[in-house]
Amino acid sequence: MLSSTFERKAFTLLTSLFIGSLVMAAVVSTKIINIFGFYAPAGVLAYSVTFIVSDIISEIWGKERANEVIHCGFIALLTAIALSWAALHWTAAPFWHGQEGFASVLGNTPRIVLASLMAYLVSQTNDVWLFHFLRKLTKGNHLWLRNNLSTIVSQLIDSTIFVTIAFYGVMPVTDIIIGQWVAKVCIAFLDTPLVYAGVSLLRQRTPLAATS
Repeated sequence: MLSSTFERKAFTLLTSLFIGSLVMAAVVSTKIINIFGFYAPAGVLAYSVTFIVSDIISEIWGKERANEVIHCGFIALLTAIALSWAALHWTAAPFWHGQEGFASVLGNTPRIVLASLMAYLVSQTNDVWLFHFLRKLTKGNHLWLRNNLSTIVSQLIDSTIFVTIAFYGVMPVTDIIIGQWVAKVCIAFLDTPLVYAGVSLLRQRTPLAATS
């Protein structure tokens, strides 16, 4: 049986991975990278981790706990943005001359901030909803199906919202949306074994079964 200590540590670790990856994705997404001819924000890998974690939490602890993590992540993202803004505009020491480089990394425009927040909230909420809709539809079977399908659909929503708001009129939006989504779809297929491994490990240690 899963001890209360193990459950607490497992949930805390997954929540930490979720929030850490979410914040890191927001920090590095101002850079556009080339992935085998497709173009995507550099935060694509870090952000994909959040979908792996939310699917594991959804499967083991249910929809309510997964949505709690999403809401905590939203607050953490807002806090990180506020702290970054404060650090960026705080008066620098007279001997420090790295403001330009510092600003190039953390100086996200209001458009990118708004894009990150809206894309995150809509796509993550949809991911949890669709995951559990498919779970009920398949009567708890075919974890690979709900893991991949919920992630693929949600990632398309995320890419469309984020790229359109952040880069419309500045960069080739369609190319970036397609590039980011293709990269995320590939990662989604590759992360399936990780989701199975995480769920299997936790189920071996717990009598819990997500029913919400």
